[in-house]
Amino acid sequence: MGRKKALELYIHIPFCLQKCLYCDFLSFRADERSKAEYMDQLRCEILTSGPWYEDYEVKTIFIGGGTPSSLEPEQITMLMQAVYRAFSVAEDAEITIEVNPGTRLAGKLPIYRAAGINRVSIGLQSANNEELKLLGRIHTFEDFLTGFQSARMAGFTNINVDLMSAIPGQSAESWRNTVRKIIMLKPEHISAYSLIVEEGTPFGNHYRKTEMENGAGAAGQAETDRPDDGKTDALAGWPPLADEEEERSMYYLTKTFLEEAGFKRYEISNYAKPGYECRHNIGYWTGVPYLGFGLGASSYVDGCRFSNETDMGTYLELDFSMDGLERLHGDIHVQSRKEEMEEFMFLGLRMTEGVSAARFIQRFGINLSGVYGDVLEKLIQNKLLVRRDMHYALTDWGLDVSNYVMSEFLLDE
Repeated sequence: MGRKKALELYIHIPFCLQKCLYCDFLSFRADERSKAEYMDQLRCEILTSGPWYEDYEVKTIFIGGGTPSSLEPEQITMLMQAVYRAFSVAEDAEITIEVNPGTRLAGKLPIYRAAGINRVSIGLQSANNEELKLLGRIHTFEDFLTGFQSARMAGFTNINVDLMSAIPGQSAESWRNTVRKIIMLKPEHISAYSLIVEEGTPFGNHYRKTEMENGAGAAGQAETDRPDDGKTDALAGWPPLADEEEERSMYYLTKTFLEEAGFKRYEISNYAKPGYECRHNIGYWTGVPYLGFGLGASSYVDGCRFSNETDMGTYLELDFSMDGLERLHGDIHVQSRKEEMEEFMFLGLRMTEGVSAARFIQRFGINLSGVYGDVLEKLIQNKLLVRRDMHYALTDWGLDVSNYVMSEFLLDE
């Protein structure tokens, strides 16, 4: 039998104890019965899917949400048992679970470890408790410290911490304090994102309304078709968003502090100690096939993209012993050669090592310069791109204006 192809798994747990004010992910509160029904259905989906992927070996697994740690730990154990039963999982597979410090982690982490999970991603966002309240987080910094220590005591040697800058009212000094405190804990990986205000969220509704009242833009009416748990009114008097100069200051501070502390920036928003780069995310950015399980999860396999049903009631009614998988996945989009090339560039350039000209030839049978020669030359001349051996990578300035650079790689029809 030939060598198996690499595959990544993403498993979506849509439940959370309280939806954060900035969050636009597919997540919501649910009672214990609904959670149990969902987990039973999720297990069925995994077991039914496995036989279709016998030619693949799972290299990474990511259990995300939502808040996976809001479940009983035994439910996570049963989930992992289903994965191991249905798929061929590599012995050295990277297996991550996202956890929230406000979900009593001490008793759960050893059970995760025993189930085969070897990487924990802790959602902190800020070391300032007032900033955490502004975000609608359910935990304090002290809760995070307890959770981080519990993860170490449970034997986890690969821990990521999620941080967020440009929080309303946040100063550069406050952000510096958060970064310093996390560096002192010596996690293996740090994801440092800038707040994005998404439409339809309580933050989006509030700050869009504020912009309109201040005459800052004609964005139109705020969306009201999504429930916000009555939190929008509670944001009256909320601090303003960071201005562009403040946000840029925090951005450079992050890069400087983390690199001085030995964290390598390997992607626009991700930093790791050597050897601890997130293999799952690198797979996304380099075109490794991935299969998504659960409500709303996306997949990319054999050049095809498809997404799961997003309605909880419909998902629970699917019969996977019949045509449940077909109904679950809905329309399947077959990527065109043009789309594959564009995504190769968009995703690959997110990484600081850039895109490989050799891999482009291997995948598409044509020289990278034969497709993008003029664009590459222009971006190099403008100091936005640099060539290193057979790789093209964004410069520091190119990373700063990455959205513009990526748009240059759109191909004409």
